[in-house]
Amino acid sequence: MRLVKFTKKGIYCIPGKFYLDPWYPVEYAIISHGHADHARWGNKHYLCHNQSKAILQHRIGADISIESLPYNEYKVINGVKVSFHPAGHIIGSAQIRLEYKGYIVVFSGDYKTQPDFITTPFEPVKCHEFITESTFGLPIYKWKSEEELQQELQDWIVQNQQNNRTSVFLGYSLGKAQRIMKLVENVEEIYVHSAIHNLNKAIENSGISLPTAKLLTADFKKIEIQNKIVILPPALLGSKMIKKIPNAATAICSGWMQIRGNRRWKGVDAGFAVSDHADWDGLLSAVKATEAEKVYVTHGSQAVFSKYLNEIGIEAHELKTEFGEDELETTEQLKTDIV
Repeated sequence: MRLVKFTKKGIYCIPGKFYLDPWYPVEYAIISHGHADHARWGNKHYLCHNQSKAILQHRIGADISIESLPYNEYKVINGVKVSFHPAGHIIGSAQIRLEYKGYIVVFSGDYKTQPDFITTPFEPVKCHEFITESTFGLPIYKWKSEEELQQELQDWIVQNQQNNRTSVFLGYSLGKAQRIMKLVENVEEIYVHSAIHNLNKAIENSGISLPTAKLLTADFKKIEIQNKIVILPPALLGSKMIKKIPNAATAICSGWMQIRGNRRWKGVDAGFAVSDHADWDGLLSAVKATEAEKVYVTHGSQAVFSKYLNEIGIEAHELKTEFGEDELETTEQLKTDIV
């Protein structure tokens, strides 16, 4: 049975007459999560998880036509049963399950199988076809536990304080920033950029409690943040704001920091492999848990990962998409989040 097809506008559900994370404006868009490469402007109607609704309204527009569902509840659209299931990527992220006449397709969106301290943990969903991302689909990628990351980040902050330095973490303002806040809470006061602050407010409007963080205003006084914790979007690396921070020690938080050579990316002081995507083992475990008869592999290392799946007896195909790698934020999205 052919339930979905891959078009120039994105993944299209044939009987349902809707798209999953479409790349261009469509009538009906079902959205996996709030990152800009998956939730785009211009769709006539949106359906997302409850926790993503306020995020989409903040990023796309307060007046968009949007409805939402909690995890594991379904809505029938033109005979297709649609439901959201935890993806573990960021707050509100969801795998999208489609069922039609007993045939099941699951679109993973972006996902992470390793639990963290803030996101609803990933839950595998059995299906006939699985559409999976592969951002870090190489064996070299293997993440540390959240407890290990927490210790690393907090030790770095203490070390910086001993050297009279302010700890500046660079991470994507939706998802990564909130995770960093949770990893470093109760160590020292946290200051965040307005883009992060505005998203925090949208997330809290969904009923989610976040660690306390103060807004870093453009006219901040150096003495107020000396030796404290500052979280900024990566697009601000090298900006006047960072240069104004007293004795700043900068660290990028991204899965790309797993590779040793990236740790001195653009001259930062440290790099922590904090990723919101599944590592190699996570991708493999997720695919196997679905028991899918056919797997489509999207953005990232799709050639390597799909080849390996075929070698171990799982039918897999590469799928070209326009989804990006959201570990490092774009300036255009930053402008949107500041508004």
